[in-house]
Amino acid sequence: MLFFFLLSLNGLVFFAQSSVRHVEVKKNIHDEYRLFVDQQEFYVKGVGGSDHLDVAATIGANTIRTWSTDDARAVLDNAQKHGLMVMMGLWVQHERHGFDYDDDAKVKNQLEQFRKVVLEIKDHPALLLWGVGNEVDLFYTNTKVWNAVQDIAKMIHEVDPHHPTTTVTAGLDPLEVELIKKNAPDIDIYSVNTYGGIGEVRKNIRSYGWTGPYLITEWGPNGHWEVAKTPWGAPIEQTSSDKAFVYQDRYQKEILGDAAYCMGSFVFLWGHKQETTSTWYGMFDESGRTSEAIDVLHEAWSPATFKNHAPRMEYLLINQLSANQAPAVWADDEVNVKCNWVDVDLDVKKVIWNVIPESSDIKAGGDAEAAPMPIQGLWKKRGDFDATFRAPHVPGAYRVFVQINDAQNHYAYANIPFEVKARTAHMPMPRWINLKTWNDGNWKE
Repeated sequence: MLFFFLLSLNGLVFFAQSSVRHVEVKKNIHDEYRLFVDQQEFYVKGVGGSDHLDVAATIGANTIRTWSTDDARAVLDNAQKHGLMVMMGLWVQHERHGFDYDDDAKVKNQLEQFRKVVLEIKDHPALLLWGVGNEVDLFYTNTKVWNAVQDIAKMIHEVDPHHPTTTVTAGLDPLEVELIKKNAPDIDIYSVNTYGGIGEVRKNIRSYGWTGPYLITEWGPNGHWEVAKTPWGAPIEQTSSDKAFVYQDRYQKEILGDAAYCMGSFVFLWGHKQETTSTWYGMFDESGRTSEAIDVLHEAWSPATFKNHAPRMEYLLINQLSANQAPAVWADDEVNVKCNWVDVDLDVKKVIWNVIPESSDIKAGGDAEAAPMPIQGLWKKRGDFDATFRAPHVPGAYRVFVQINDAQNHYAYANIPFEVKARTAHMPMPRWINLKTWNDGNWKE
């Protein structure tokens, strides 16, 4: 009986160990760097985020990326349920958030906290690799952070022989490449978050001294810091269709285009968030509708399962002016907006218009921002292709947003910034203002 118990226990131990996936970096028969999972070549078709995993699996993704180990086991379990693997992020603290890398006790404590979580989840079969820090170089001055990254990566290699390590920089800079090579030799893969600069990565990474493999761990449309701005400083955002073209072009040219060294990528953002605007980076709306950029990935990763297109957004104008023409209006004046969209599947259900103040809570590095709320009571007419509204009474910077929803849970969108100028004393009141309400000081907005 005791023998049978021990045999059963040994069997359970063997089962647990055999569920571990062995991941390594090596070259394939074409002399291209690739990850290999249990000896099978694995090219990363990744999404940045842990939501909407059913959609990720449907379009042909094979990996998700997290930035921290929050709810790590639940994330891993959910990924495994959907046939996906995980680049598990370890949130190495940032100097810009107040962490001091001269404080040895805090650095050691951070390392030990990571040791605990690595030991806890290292054998999960959905684990692909470890992401040791994300953009710790953003606005930093103390390069000791790379020594901390090395200590974490070395610890991982000591306790987990099955999964490689990477660290992620904000863009690509020769100084960071040199520091990582010198101070963090236990980093197996270089990872880059890049937007408008993605075209420079494959050209520069080897000239900067990194001769091994790399991943593009965030990529998408041009960042809000990389685009043209209006005279009042509002960044001009591309439409959902303009972004879809960018996703397609950059994936084909800059990611697949460097097959020898680039082992794949993680598109950003697989979800929805407020960052400069509510639409800039997210590939989903708040309700989980999917944008045209996801169509692009679907056609690249799993074309046989592609069925229905998102609507296509062509343009959005204010008083016949584009965003590059810096539309400005007088407070309380009538304003006309016009858009054009196309839906090849003919299943559009709803067109939504909103006027929203320009965000005043702009952060850096993806830090959480508060979303401004739409202004109520402005609209005189809202149609499928045009609308009319009263300009806000309070001068300042605003945007018109339009969203097109179809019957298959897709959407298209555009927004256009505009400036509201204060009325001068000699200007007559617009005809639609109730003068009594105005004079009583009861104006509501």
